[in-house]
Amino acid sequence: MSVQQKNHRIVAAALGVFVLSMIGAAYAAVPLYDMFCRLTGFGGTPLVATAAPQRVLDRTIKVRFDGNVSAGLDWRFRPVQREIEVKVGETALAFFRAKNMSSKAQWGMATYNVTPDITGAYFNKMHCFCFDKQQLQAGEEVDMPVQFFIDPSIADEASLNGIDTITLSYTFFAAEPPVVAGTTSAPKL
Repeated sequence: MSVQQKNHRIVAAALGVFVLSMIGAAYAAVPLYDMFCRLTGFGGTPLVATAAPQRVLDRTIKVRFDGNVSAGLDWRFRPVQREIEVKVGETALAFFRAKNMSSKAQWGMATYNVTPDITGAYFNKMHCFCFDKQQLQAGEEVDMPVQFFIDPSIADEASLNGIDTITLSYTFFAAEPPVVAGTTSAPKL
């Protein structure tokens, strides 16, 4: 084998590794970006909290609620109350109502965000229907809770002092049933 052939093989192997790396990066990009947003509140993604803050401020913020359903999921989904006013640091509870309009059981998963986007780093959810896939039987209607608070550290950010309204928005998408532990397939509906 000539030196030139060896060089061609080395270049071909390097390009192959590069292409495989790019494919791997493309597959990893979505879950890594999602993890980044959930950890930082980037892009209006609310944070997940395990405990309420220790201080409640006198400042109040109006929280508006929005509910949507994507094509492919025959549900009606809306907030029970359009808005509430909460004190910064106070734990609040809101409900959304979902109804399966189809004649068969369906699974759904909600995505969420808050606007203005910059408030995502201060909007914390403690419990939410959006953490898990939801199943509704044919014609079933349920109220789904979300428990949240606005982190008191929002008051430390001077550029956010003028924010008096935050919108929490959900969109439900059709989802596959979860895989049952110990099996290789999802439960039958």
